[in-house]
Amino acid sequence: MNDATTVYNFEAHTIDGRPLPLMEYHDRVLLIVNTASRCGFTPQLAGLEALWERYRARGLVVLGFPCNQFGGQEPGTGEQILDFCSTRYGVSFPLMGKVEVNGAHAHPLYKWLCAQAPGLLGSKAIKWNFTKFLVGRDGRSVRRYAPTEPPEKLETDIEKALRAG
Repeated sequence: MNDATTVYNFEAHTIDGRPLPLMEYHDRVLLIVNTASRCGFTPQLAGLEALWERYRARGLVVLGFPCNQFGGQEPGTGEQILDFCSTRYGVSFPLMGKVEVNGAHAHPLYKWLCAQAPGLLGSKAIKWNFTKFLVGRDGRSVRRYAPTEPPEKLETDIEKALRAG
């Protein structure tokens, strides 16, 4: 069991394989999303990019974590994923290396996020691609959003998190 108290206790790898301590995002609001290139929700990448462009100067960081656990909808390599996301949806927000979000091999960050912000009926598992987690400037999880929740519907909560100290 991970005894981490904030998101800053974790490290991820960028899409090109470099280690990235999440402490680099200290005092920022994070929107963490498990993404996939071949999903019905893939067009949400455009909405996530719009949030990144609109709020990043105020401290929002969108982090995309490609995941192939749901219907094999993210089969590509890091290079293929990056090319698809940037070419097709203009993604410039940080993309991480492919991860698992459920099960024995789930990334520790996702185990922690799921424990901090359970889903519907207390479920800890991620149900599908484009599940979103909003994390406050203090590094603590604020809220989980279902894959069906479009990025633009998160703006009120993002604004509130950005205003919070």
